[in-house]
Amino acid sequence: MKIADVKALSDAELHTRIAELKQEKLNLRIQQQSGRLERPSRLTEIRKTIARIQTVLTQRRLSAPAAK
Repeated sequence: MKIADVKALSDAELHTRIAELKQEKLNLRIQQQSGRLERPSRLTEIRKTIARIQTVLTQRRLSAPAAK
């Protein structure tokens, strides 16, 4: 997910997306432990996407009081 895509979503959608990604990450980690993980790079993609979303949420939170 690109940063432009992340910025286009609302806060509620971003929180939902984080929850979905964390669940997917858990499932992939379980697959990794059992030796059935086909794309190990997907774990890295998910981790980075979660970080992007959290960065956008933090930027929004910090810029909101300044706009008032």
